Amino acid sequence: MQSADNKDYKHIIQDFSNIYLGGRLSYGEMMDMEDIPFKLKTVLAHYMLKEVDKDTTPENHIFYMDKDSMSYMVYKKLRARFLLNVFYEDGHGRKEPGYHIDEFLIDEILDNEDIMANKDVTFLTEIRISKLKLSGLQI
Repeated sequence: MQSADNKDYKHIIQDFSNIYLGGRLSYGEMMDMEDIPFKLKTVLAHYMLKEVDKDTTPENHIFYMDKDSMSYMVYKKLRARFLLNVFYEDGHGRKEPGYHIDEFLIDEILDNEDIMANKDVTFLTEIRISKLKLSGLQI
């Protein structure tokens, strides 16, 4: 039996226009889930799993991603939104320093020196992918 924290952020939720993937799911776990649309599984198999191992989580993948990689280009083309739990020492416009959840595009993550410098204490909670963008992606 898995502990509760192993199940945190391991989910897939869909609404009319988006797919929400938990940030702690590995690409292999995503491939094994029946709830994930076939086209997304095809994208994962065709692009992501050719560059990383199936046990890799998107959280580990994005922080070590190269802008020349196909994975980067796919996330950029999908305009995937990443919910990150980021530690801000200055409080990020709030009174006290601490963790705050913010939404980022892949370029905003890779170009943000603070996030990249603190990637060990930054957590991916969820990825939001538009079904419309996914349907328009050529494979």
